[in-house]
Amino acid sequence: MKLKSALILAFGLAAGLTHAATTELVVATVNNGHMIEMQKLTQHFETANPGIKVKWVTLEEGMLRQRVTTDIATKGGQFDVMTIGMYEAPIWGKRGWLQELKTDAAYDVEDLLPAVRSGLSVDGKLFAAPFYGESSMLMYRKDLADKAGITVADKPTWADIKTLAAKIHNPPNVYGICLRGKPGWGDNMAFLSTLVNTNGGQWFDMGWKPQVDSKPWHDAINFYVDLLKSYGPPGSAANSFNEILALYNEGKCGMWVDATIAASFITDPKQSKVADKVAFAQSPTTVTAKGANWLWAWSLAIPAGSKKTEAAQKFVNWATSKDYIQLVAKTNGWASVPTGTRKSTYANPEFQKAAKFAAAEKMALDSANPNDSTLPKSPYVGVQFAAIPEFQSIGLAVGQQISAALAGKSTVDQALKAGQASAEREMKKAGYYK
Repeated sequence: MKLKSALILAFGLAAGLTHAATTELVVATVNNGHMIEMQKLTQHFETANPGIKVKWVTLEEGMLRQRVTTDIATKGGQFDVMTIGMYEAPIWGKRGWLQELKTDAAYDVEDLLPAVRSGLSVDGKLFAAPFYGESSMLMYRKDLADKAGITVADKPTWADIKTLAAKIHNPPNVYGICLRGKPGWGDNMAFLSTLVNTNGGQWFDMGWKPQVDSKPWHDAINFYVDLLKSYGPPGSAANSFNEILALYNEGKCGMWVDATIAASFITDPKQSKVADKVAFAQSPTTVTAKGANWLWAWSLAIPAGSKKTEAAQKFVNWATSKDYIQLVAKTNGWASVPTGTRKSTYANPEFQKAAKFAAAEKMALDSANPNDSTLPKSPYVGVQFAAIPEFQSIGLAVGQQISAALAGKSTVDQALKAGQASAEREMKKAGYYK
C-alpha cells in the first residue's frame, strides 16, 4: 500500500508540475476571415511552444472594441493579447496601457510597411504588431460593367460610380452598389469619413470645432443616402463588412467600396460565386483625392498589466511574422495570405501571380496618409478617424444618426444637426474649446 500511495503521490506531483508549466494565453480577436484562419493554424504555434495553450475570445467588431477598451481602461486583465487597430495603438501606447513590443532580427521590423508601422508606434516605439493591414478601394463586377459598355477608370469619380450603379442595378438579382450602413465609428463612419474627406470636409477644424453640419458633410451624406436608396440592397442600414461580403460572394453586389482585405475573399472560388468576374480600382474621388481611402491595420498588442508577457510576445511575434505568412500560403495558397503589412509579401512573385488585386491594394496603401488626409488643414491624425480618445463616442453618435437617415427614420439635415450638437457637447466637455 505504501508503494501504491507513493506512486499516486509522485504521479499527482508530476501532473501538478505539468499543469503549472502550461501558460494559457487568452487572445481577444475579431470574427474576420483571416483571424478565424489564425485560430485554425494556432496548433502550429502550440506544437512549437509546448508550454503555451491559446484560448480564443472571438467577437463581432463593435463588441470587440467595447470589450477590449473596457478591459484595458479598468485594468481588468481578462486578455493577454488584444486585437486592436491604428486608432487605439497610439492613444493607449501614449497612456502606458500597452507593452512596447520587443522584436528580434528574424522578425525583421524594417520589413513592415512604413505607413502601417508608423501608425502603430509612439515616439518610434512599436506598441502593436500588424496582423493584416488595409486601405479601401473599389471592387466591381467587370462582367456587368462590360455588358453596360462602361470602362471603369483606375481612379474613378463618385459621379462615374453613380452612373455605373444605375446601369447595372437589376434587383433582386444584382444591386448596383453595396456600402456600409451599420452604425459605428469603425463601421459606417469609416467609409463615410473617406466620402466626407473627398468632398473637401473634415471632422474638426484647427480650433477643434466639429464640422459635421457643414456643406461637405451635407454633400457627402445626401449623395450616399440617395445612392443606396436608389441602387443599394434593402436593409443597407444594418449592413457591415461581413454582411456585404456575403452578398458580394453570392453575386448580389455590382460594386463595393470597402477594405482592400475583402479582395482575397471575393476572388476565392471556394467562397465566391463571382471570383473570376471581379476587378479593382482606387477609391472614388469628388473634390479632392485627399483622404479618399482609409488606412487601418488589425494588430496584436499586449496590455501593460499582463502577467504572461513572455508567452504573449512569442505569440504576437509568431502570428505577425514572415513565417506565418509562408504558413498560410503553404496551407491555403498565396491569394489567401494576410496582406497589407510587409514589403516582402508584395515583392514575392508567387503572391503577385496569385493575387490579382495586389497592385491596386498596394497603390491604395501607399497613397493613404493619416498625417494629411483632409483638404482644409486638420489638427488630428487619422484618415477615417481622428486619433483622440473622444472620437469613439462622437463617431458612434454621428454614425447612429446617419444610419437612421439611411433607414428613413429621419432626414439627412436632422441627422447632421443632431450629430453636430452631440459632437460639440463632447468636445466642450473634454475642454477642446469653449
